[in-house]
Amino acid sequence: MLKGKTVLLCVTGSIAAYKIAYLASALKKLRADVHVIMTENATNFINPITFETLTGNKCLVDTFDRNFEFSVEHVSLAKLADVVLVAPASANVIAKLAHGLADDMLTTTVLACTCKKIISPAMNTRMFENPITQDNLRICERYGMEVISPASGYLACGDTGAGKMPEPEVLLQYILKEIRYEKDLAGKKILVTAGPTREAIDPVRYITNHSTGKMGYAIAKTAAYRGAQVTLVTGPAEEKPPMFVDLVPVESAKEMFEAVTARSAGQDAIIKAAAVADYRPKFVNTEKTKKKDGDMAIQLERTDDILKWLGEHKEKGQFLCGFSMETEHMLENSRAKLEKKNLDMIVANNLKVDGAGFGTDTNVVTLITREKETELPKMSKEDVAGRILDAVFGADEEEKADF
Repeated sequence: MLKGKTVLLCVTGSIAAYKIAYLASALKKLRADVHVIMTENATNFINPITFETLTGNKCLVDTFDRNFEFSVEHVSLAKLADVVLVAPASANVIAKLAHGLADDMLTTTVLACTCKKIISPAMNTRMFENPITQDNLRICERYGMEVISPASGYLACGDTGAGKMPEPEVLLQYILKEIRYEKDLAGKKILVTAGPTREAIDPVRYITNHSTGKMGYAIAKTAAYRGAQVTLVTGPAEEKPPMFVDLVPVESAKEMFEAVTARSAGQDAIIKAAAVADYRPKFVNTEKTKKKDGDMAIQLERTDDILKWLGEHKEKGQFLCGFSMETEHMLENSRAKLEKKNLDMIVANNLKVDGAGFGTDTNVVTLITREKETELPKMSKEDVAGRILDAVFGADEEEKADF
């Protein structure tokens, strides 16, 4: 995934330094070339040998290390790096970065880097909230560095509050956002729907479906990583929603209809991957429905057709993509839906095909437009998401060229 990419991890003196070992390991598993620089104080919390073992590269501490290959190390590493993460970032190092001080290997190298720099503060709450630290962070942002907001919780010093470094998985997502993809969708606005809806029967029970939200979340995440401004309207999915999107959680089909129609204007593309209920109980009991002898019937009514509304109100130049989950006559039913709902493309899959459907990490889909059908092999949902986005914005660019 990250083959050919170089990540520079800069570790300062904080109890959270041990977490970066997990991050370095995760990056190596993604085939990144990982280099670590530590401050002298950081070596009191974790041994440089740990990082050398995990990354296969020498961990640098001393600016004037004479037992290493001949080169100006801070310059050579700065040239190699595709992204720099300073984590945990102490108040002392943040102050140095804000004002251009370069008095050790870490600060010297970061000052020489021209790539994206990401800072993850980790310190006592009072130190973090100190106006001087806050000013220094704003200065760093003004110089183009990205600052990750610290988590709140119980700190090693015994205090509770802001200043805790986020978990390695969160830091990894910031790195992936920066270097995983080219930013070919920068400037694009995309609305994605995902997950199931729940239609209440009473305060205890509801009608839903098997959607987990994986496909829609993969589309939203991939689009965000490729630079798009993403709005994600999601039902109560099992998956953890992606970062770096404008998240709009909803429960019912009615709530999703209202959320989507209120945000559809101005979108370059709308990709409706949610599995929205077609019917809901006509009457919702205010109290729990008691069990009785014999059968029970629930009267249902149609929900609002979100895709139909979007097709009827589609703006000029806006690309509308729907999904079709079928168990028979997939191509015929999907093409009929494409025409009926005024879609530009529909993503069709058959629930009975191995590797496709709800809850899986893979999918098998056919991309259908008015001009052609493109059958994709079984692939990960993230790869499917990339192919869908390629098709959406590839067609968009062709239309603009024709215009």
